[in-house]
Amino acid sequence: MWRGKASAIGAVVAIVLSLAAVPAQAAPTDATVVPIQVTGDPARRFNLVIMGDGYTAADMPKFRTHLAKHLNDLWTIEPFKSYRSYINVYAVEIPSDESGVSCDPELSSPRHKTPLSMAFWGGCEKEGPQRLLVMDSDASKTYADLVQGTTVKNRQILALANSDTYGGAGGTYATASGGNAMSALIAPHELGHSLGGLDDEYDYYQRGVPGGPYTGPEPGSIHHTLLTEQEMTAQKKKWWRWLGEPSEAGGTIGRYEGGLYSTTGVWRPSRHSMMKSLGYYFDQVARERMTERISAKVNLIQAQSPSDSPVGADRVLWVETMHPTGHQLSTTWTVDGKTVRKQASNLDLSWLHLRPGMHTVKATVTDPTAFVRDPAIRSSAALTQTRTWTVDTRLKTPPANVPVDFTSTTATDQPVGGEGVVYAETTHPVRSVPAVRWELDGKRVRGGDRDIALGRFRLSNGTHRLVARVGSKSRTWTIDARRPTVKYELSKATQSRTRPGSTPEYVFDGPFSMRLTGADDRPGVVVSEFRVDGDGWFNYFGWPTDSTAPFLFTENGTVIDSLTYGKLGKGRHTIEYRAIDPAGNIAKPGRFIVTLR
Repeated sequence: MWRGKASAIGAVVAIVLSLAAVPAQAAPTDATVVPIQVTGDPARRFNLVIMGDGYTAADMPKFRTHLAKHLNDLWTIEPFKSYRSYINVYAVEIPSDESGVSCDPELSSPRHKTPLSMAFWGGCEKEGPQRLLVMDSDASKTYADLVQGTTVKNRQILALANSDTYGGAGGTYATASGGNAMSALIAPHELGHSLGGLDDEYDYYQRGVPGGPYTGPEPGSIHHTLLTEQEMTAQKKKWWRWLGEPSEAGGTIGRYEGGLYSTTGVWRPSRHSMMKSLGYYFDQVARERMTERISAKVNLIQAQSPSDSPVGADRVLWVETMHPTGHQLSTTWTVDGKTVRKQASNLDLSWLHLRPGMHTVKATVTDPTAFVRDPAIRSSAALTQTRTWTVDTRLKTPPANVPVDFTSTTATDQPVGGEGVVYAETTHPVRSVPAVRWELDGKRVRGGDRDIALGRFRLSNGTHRLVARVGSKSRTWTIDARRPTVKYELSKATQSRTRPGSTPEYVFDGPFSMRLTGADDRPGVVVSEFRVDGDGWFNYFGWPTDSTAPFLFTENGTVIDSLTYGKLGKGRHTIEYRAIDPAGNIAKPGRFIVTLR
C-alpha cells in the first residue's frame, strides 16, 4: 500500500511511529501466543508473527476470522505457496480495552487507546495519506518477542487493525486493515515492501493526483528503470532475463510507463502486478526477489553429520535439508571434486571403496526453482549451500546405538494437496541408511530419498492415503486431490445462450454484476479468481466497498477512491473463473462469454 514517497516516509515514519497522545494500554502479559502453523524449530524457520490491534476480548473471534482469511489468500500467492513449509506462523492475540483504531476513517474520528496505537492518516497527521496505517514499532516488537525462538532476523511482523477501512503500510513492519473487502490482498503487497524491499509501482502519491514526470537518475529499485528493452538486454541489467515472457500478473514482461509515484519518465516490468494493482499476482521480477528473501531467512541445510574433525571411510554422511511444498531440492555429493551421488541426502562412504589416505567430501544443496534466473541469486547462500568433510581412511567409526525412527515430517494433521511434495526425515545411524518405504492407497510406490512428489501420480479427483514406513515406524497423510468447485451468478442478461457442451454466452445492454462462489468438501476458506480475455488471474474479493456484494462490470468502470474497478469496454469478452482450496488444489477453469453493447 504505502512504503512512503521516495521511501522517505515508509521505511521510518510509516511504521516507526509512537503516538504520544494515544499511549499503549495493555501489557505483554495480557497477550496470548497461538501457534497457527509450525513447520519446524523457530530458530531455523522464517517466522511470520501476526498480531491484532483494536480487538477487544469480545472481538477476538473476529481477529481469528480476519487472520484465517489473510493466510488463506497468502498461501495461494507465489512464492508463499511453494515455500509455505519454510514459514512458521504465530498469532499474538492482544486484547484491547477499546474496539477499533484511531482516526478511522477520518481525522476527526475518535482516537482509541490500543496496545499498538494503530492509526490511519499516517498517525492522525493532517498531511498523512488517509490509507497510511501506522503503529508503535516498539510495542509491536515487545509483543513479537513473546514468540520464543524468533528474533528480528528470522521473523516478519504483520499487524492487523480492527477496521473495515482500506489501508496498510510497509517498512520495517507491515500493517493492514483486518476487515476490508481487499484486506487480505493488502497484506502480501505490504510484505512485498517489508520482506522483499520492493517499491510501489503506483503512478501517483495521493490518489487522484497524477504524479508527474520522473526526473531522478536510474532507480535503485529492481523493478523500475529508465532503460529501454534493448538497453536492458545489451547491458544485461534489470529484468532483461524475463523480457518477452508471459507475465504471471497478465500480459507480457516488457516496459510499461509509470511507477515510483511518477506518471511518466520511468518504467516497470508489467502492466499490472501485486505492487501496482491489488488482486493480481507478483510478476516474475518481484517473485524472484520474494523467493530470494524468504529462502534467505532459513538455512537450506538444516543439520548434518559432524564435520569438525576427520571421519572414517566406514561411516554414513548425511544432510537434512529444507523441503519446499511445490518442488524438490537438489543434493550432489562429490569426493575430491568428482561427483559420486545425486539426489540423495545420505552418502555411505563404505560403498565407495576409497583408496587409502585423506579425501575431501562435499554435499551441495541447491534449490532448482524456476522462479529464479539470476545466477548470482541462484549461487547465493539463499539457494545454494555446501558442507564439507575430511575423510581419513585410517579411522574406524565406533559403533553407536541409534534407533531407527522418524525425526521430522510434513505435518500429518492436515491434508496435503494432490500436487504437493511430502517429506520424511529419519534418525542417522553411523553405519547404515534407514530406508523410507512409501505406500499410496495401499500399494508400494517409489519416492525420493527423503521425499515424494505427488504430482507424478496424477491422482484421481478424491481422497488418498499416503504412508511412509521406516523400520517399525510409520507416518500417514491424507492426500486431498479433490479440486474445489466454483459457480458464477450473473445479473439478468438481455440475451443468453447456455446450451450443453458449449460455452455459455450472455448479452448485456449496460452494467452487469458477477458473483463467484467457491466451495470445497473440507473446511477452510476457498479463494476464487477470474480473468478477462486471457489477462492475469484476479482475486475475487466481492466488491471493494463490500465483500458480500458481487463484482460490477461497466463500460468505463467504477471509480472508488480514485481507482477504477470493473472496466470492461464494449464488445465481446471471455471471462474465465476458478477456485483454490486450502490444500492448494486449483479448480479446472470454467468460462463464459459476455457481450457488452
